[in-house]
Amino acid sequence: MPRNQQILLDNRPQGEAVASNFKLVATDTPALQDGQVLVRNHFLSLDPYMRGRMNDAKSYAQPQPLGEVMQGGTVGEVVESRSPKFAVGDKVVGFGGWQEYSVADANQPGSLKKVDTTHVPLSHYLGAVGMPGVTAWYGLVKIIAPKEGDTVVVSAATGAVGSAFAALAKARGCRVVGIAGGPDKCQYAVDELHFDACIDYKEHSDGKAMGKALKDACPKGIDGYFENVGGWIMDAVMLRMNAFGRIALCGMIAGYDGAPLPMAHPALLLVSRLKIEGFIVSEHMEVWPEALTELGQLVATGKLRPRESVAEGIAAAPEAFLGLLKGKNFGKQVVKLV
Repeated sequence: MPRNQQILLDNRPQGEAVASNFKLVATDTPALQDGQVLVRNHFLSLDPYMRGRMNDAKSYAQPQPLGEVMQGGTVGEVVESRSPKFAVGDKVVGFGGWQEYSVADANQPGSLKKVDTTHVPLSHYLGAVGMPGVTAWYGLVKIIAPKEGDTVVVSAATGAVGSAFAALAKARGCRVVGIAGGPDKCQYAVDELHFDACIDYKEHSDGKAMGKALKDACPKGIDGYFENVGGWIMDAVMLRMNAFGRIALCGMIAGYDGAPLPMAHPALLLVSRLKIEGFIVSEHMEVWPEALTELGQLVATGKLRPRESVAEGIAAAPEAFLGLLKGKNFGKQVVKLV
């Protein structure tokens, strides 16, 4: 069996996460049991939610156990199979974690899924045509539920979720405004992701400046907001929300280091009769087939052109992850292992 390099969570962050929270080890892959499949992971996914799981704190998911392989999505190729459901050479998406090889139980529902790479590149099944894409779909379709002509806004606009959100919202006839960090990301959002406007939060770096930029970009107000960040950006957006606006609360990366995130204008929830709903996409598996079908068509037809930041090799994962938390990635952050 091949030698397997893995990254473990060695200790929990005290405030900001650092590289020394992780540990690189090498082990032998175990012999397969009946019903198991050995996957050579080609790409692993890095996602903001992983930061929350590094804490030993109450959340929607169990904390990442210390001394174990960091959990996360992977895509790869079956290199050995003791299951009739998978053959050597099958391309698959699963939850293999931060390691070069992973063993999956083919009889466990949802543990491994074959994917077609004819029109969709393998790595996109970790982004636009994977969990981030379905996240965007659920927040838009099921919570914001826009009508044609509505104005919708998304923070972290050029990431895996934000870019999928733009394509899905444009397909429904919405005016789509993004919030992203830096002129390059904003230009990409408008030129390639077809946002109607994109606001640079580094240029408009406080609530007052952001509020003015939102007023200019959203002259008819905001009907729906997809929130990935929280903090002062959310405060500024809430001031521009129309009556009966809807907020899909997906992530609050501004608070992942454990500091509280006070809300500046909670009375707006009442005054504007806002609906705000937090959601975890893994709790809504019933929508995944419909969402993935639409997302796959958008990628295959070129209506969604997702961008990726690619780190090379398993050892690069921690620094790439820490960069993601600071917005250094441009598009979906993955680690290439093969």
